[in-house]
Amino acid sequence: MRFSGMIGPLFCAVIALGTISCGKKNGNRDWDTPDVNPTAEQESAPSTKAATPAHKKRKSAEATPTSEPEFGNGGLRFITYNVENWLTMDRFTGNRTTKSAPKPDSEKKQVIHILAKNAPDVIGLCEIGEASDLAEIQQSLKTAGLDLPHSRYTGGTDPVRHLGLLSRYPITSIGKVTNLEYQMNGQTFGFNRGILDISITANGKSYRFLGVHLKSKRDVEEGDQEQMRIHEAHMLREHVDSILATDSSARLIVYGDFNDTYPSKAVRAVTGSTEETQRLMPIYFKDSKNEAWTHHWKNQDIYSRIDFVTVSQTLRPEVNFRVCRIIDDPAWDEASDHRPLMAVFR
Repeated sequence: MRFSGMIGPLFCAVIALGTISCGKKNGNRDWDTPDVNPTAEQESAPSTKAATPAHKKRKSAEATPTSEPEFGNGGLRFITYNVENWLTMDRFTGNRTTKSAPKPDSEKKQVIHILAKNAPDVIGLCEIGEASDLAEIQQSLKTAGLDLPHSRYTGGTDPVRHLGLLSRYPITSIGKVTNLEYQMNGQTFGFNRGILDISITANGKSYRFLGVHLKSKRDVEEGDQEQMRIHEAHMLREHVDSILATDSSARLIVYGDFNDTYPSKAVRAVTGSTEETQRLMPIYFKDSKNEAWTHHWKNQDIYSRIDFVTVSQTLRPEVNFRVCRIIDDPAWDEASDHRPLMAVFR
């Protein structure tokens, strides 16, 4: 009798433990996410309504994303996207190499499909080849119903891969980056892809975009790839500091492929000082499955968050965290090895 009387409490304890262990996928922590990670619920204003289960909130948001009032009516939608070699290069397909081949049409089609479907006002692009490649994306989007008539194309010492930006709104100014070189082991190196720096005015509000594509994790003979990336990150931060020194209330969006994860020295160099007025705040994007990775490195079979959008303190209150997200289109891997990030500003 004493044993049977313990069955009820013991059964409840087992159920409770099972619930705790299933709270995250495989019971494991998301190691690529820092401890302080503002979720959509934390960033939203407090509500007097009864709480809704998280999975129901997510399902509702996915079902009708464009019905959210924050997606228009005075807001700004921004996407950053590494489109994986939208350029002419030697490509290995199957068992043979094709010389001087463009990005396959099937991949281009999926990139355009993903972008047009999400209808951004501004797109920051990485891994663009020539200016004509950016113009091709612009025209393809227009054909698909997304007209972004204003553009910026720039780069650094890398003669192959460049940065591009397309905008619904006119570019009001182009920032001048004065320092694009650094010293390492007695040698002078240049910022591989440079810094894209433009400003726009949308719905009466100013925005300044700084786009980068930092040194990849691939080893090179010239030097240590991690140190190269850290040097580039510091140069980006110096440019940010020069802007904030002149205008501490600058509305900055610093974005791109950082080629490193959040705890790394490179990313911490970009976000900068712990001083509240100077620090850039990353937006912690998740996809519809609550996963945070943005890139799949096929050779190593590694999934990681290496693409970022960070904002200055002045702009942070206008970030609509509830609808910012990683775009996890079913055909994402047919377009690029990266998934795009969409930030929405009120």
